[in-house]
Amino acid sequence: MDKLKIVIAGPVGAGKTSFINAISEVEVVDTDRRATDETALRKQRTTVAFDYGKLTVSSGQILYLYGAPGQFRFDFMWDILIKGVAGYVLLVDANRPQDFYKARQILNFIKERINTPMILGLTHMDCEGAWEAEEMALALGLIDKEARPPIVTVNALEAKSVARCLIALLEHLIEKTVLNKG
Repeated sequence: MDKLKIVIAGPVGAGKTSFINAISEVEVVDTDRRATDETALRKQRTTVAFDYGKLTVSSGQILYLYGAPGQFRFDFMWDILIKGVAGYVLLVDANRPQDFYKARQILNFIKERINTPMILGLTHMDCEGAWEAEEMALALGLIDKEARPPIVTVNALEAKSVARCLIALLEHLIEKTVLNKG
């Protein structure tokens, strides 16, 4: 039975905790605490270490899902969580351009430390003013279309949408594995 560690990263409020809660087959372990900084202007509670969930897919493969905190003061957790990761999803709220720089910093932080497949998951695409996928890619510095990771729209509250996102990541993992062997 294969076990894959998947990290869900992104700025505060992108939907990481909701993403894991929507799909986990076990009760999600979270480290949410009362927000005490500028995050409190957006939400009452925030992740301070990680969220953890688990999903067994039909092939018997187990996905261990870890949600990373979105605040930079907890970036030491990012280093811990990305160790041994098979791939990750960078969730970004497409309706909050003020968070795009933070998302780009998170992306660069991870890319500097590991070379592993990732996909870009765009949340809140149904909101007025949401940026299009191409605009989002450019804002995150993903200029080269050939090297760009897959981009998917995801509703972090809906299990089917989250499942499609994880399937896209798994397909990308398989594609990268095959290309690296050839």
